[in-house]
Amino acid sequence: MRTELDQRMDAVMAALAGEGGDLKLTTIDVGGQTLPMIGAAPPALSHYFAHFCDLHKDAEFLIAGDERLTFGAVFPQAQAVARALVAGMGVQKGDRVGIAMRNSPSWIVLYMGILMAGGIATLLNGWWQAEEMEDAIRDVACGLVLADPPRAKRLAAIAGLPAKVVEIDDLKPLAEALAPLITHDHATTALPMLSGDDDATILFTSGSTGQSKGALSDHRAVVQGTFNYLAQAMMMVALATQDGNPPIGQPSTLLNVPLFHVTAEVPVMLQSFAMGRKLVLMPKWDAEEAMRLIEAEKITYFVGVPLMSFEMLTHPNRQKYDLSTVADFAAGGAPRPVDHVRRIAEEMPGSPLIGYGLTETNGIGCGNWRSNYVAKPNSTGRPSAPLVDLAILDDAGKPVAQGERGEISIRSVCLFKGYWNNREATAACMTADGYFRTGDIGYLDAEGYVFIVDRKKDIIIRGGENISCQEVEAALYQHPEVAEAAVFGLPDEKYGEVPGAVVHPADGAALTPDDLCAFLAEHIAAFKVPQRIWIAHDPLPRLGTEKIDKVTLRAAYRARAQAEAA
Repeated sequence: MRTELDQRMDAVMAALAGEGGDLKLTTIDVGGQTLPMIGAAPPALSHYFAHFCDLHKDAEFLIAGDERLTFGAVFPQAQAVARALVAGMGVQKGDRVGIAMRNSPSWIVLYMGILMAGGIATLLNGWWQAEEMEDAIRDVACGLVLADPPRAKRLAAIAGLPAKVVEIDDLKPLAEALAPLITHDHATTALPMLSGDDDATILFTSGSTGQSKGALSDHRAVVQGTFNYLAQAMMMVALATQDGNPPIGQPSTLLNVPLFHVTAEVPVMLQSFAMGRKLVLMPKWDAEEAMRLIEAEKITYFVGVPLMSFEMLTHPNRQKYDLSTVADFAAGGAPRPVDHVRRIAEEMPGSPLIGYGLTETNGIGCGNWRSNYVAKPNSTGRPSAPLVDLAILDDAGKPVAQGERGEISIRSVCLFKGYWNNREATAACMTADGYFRTGDIGYLDAEGYVFIVDRKKDIIIRGGENISCQEVEAALYQHPEVAEAAVFGLPDEKYGEVPGAVVHPADGAALTPDDLCAFLAEHIAAFKVPQRIWIAHDPLPRLGTEKIDKVTLRAAYRARAQAEAA
């Protein structure tokens, strides 16, 4: 039986998306499937930026230290970037332009400018080492990279990099930081007209193959994904208003997760344009600094990986800060432990919320809200209206019975177009009737709530960051004294899970875990380096197919880690 909150949410969403509603649905044909689409959404991100920056031109948008920028101040800078890219850098529609930077106002304005110039914003993981960046740049044929000083230094060490690198000192005020790119006045340069069919973004995702794949989306998918989030926000505002508690003042949120991830890109950054929401940037996560900023900037919404809200919940100085402006403490990227959900509901001023989405879905998927989340704390919620069509499928792509386990699969206009230059991987993750197979195993209960119980893909989710086991194994095999290696997830109270590895050395080699960690740190991002490495003197167990038996290894070494910690 649906809860009262579910019934109210459904009624509000039906009014928003129905005839006469602000977000009235229309339809579009995609790959032979007729899909719902929000008719009020602009056709492309260039239109989206122009409309909402003008609508909210006097409102504060970006807060970074002492710098405070309005929507009206940001848009002309983005226009100048776009014209400089077209006239000064020769960027044409469809060219891949990389951003390799930490979060900053510069990052956001460069992203806007790339899209307004007709380029494809290629979001490079700022935590990657040089080899990982080079692989991604070469994979998508990225001809230009805009990089902050630390990333520019990393890129400069790559011999024969097939991309021009422009260094942007993002610690300077915005106009000064952009000066190396905007070297001339290009005010008369025409910018291209864009439609929903034009390519917009490439984000990189780690899967079971070990190689990061570039997930390509067009403007329509990104805009519609943003508006699906907007629909959810408008629904909650309507409910609060019905209850006599309408939101007061400007909405605001912390930007405390990296912009090269879909969570920060779509529901946090892009949704803020439509909402007129203030973004308060945190250069580095620190729970007490987050609480200070929440109080000082009157933050109304918080989202991060589950660890972040838990660190604030358990911080010894929490009572020193006024967090009462926060309506929701949201999380994504990984499940919250059930006890954390209960404690947030009981001890924090705002309500708990969990979201589920993927890079390939432009972040949309499911959401579990407030009292519903407390009632079902191990569920990721119901499919997000009005655009998500979710099914639990068997290996043949057929729906399973309610309550049975299968692969969680999503169909919507917000889906990515495919993996760049990788038709095989794209075909493998899509069904004939347009569902994206997420690689997550789950089931639906009688009320339509999704429960994730396992993963089909060989990945580890460390504090919301996906790690391909095969990629870490490949890095280990680069060491000349490694004969065999297996990587798997270990439970971790802080991060949910962390990488662990078992390594069998080559004959006569005297490897140590410290040696291997130091070697890996030169080749892969720090968050991918295993927290525990065991040296196995005997060859690793194998299946009848001669593949290493990772299931047995994982079970044995998880038990060993628990015993050692006890």
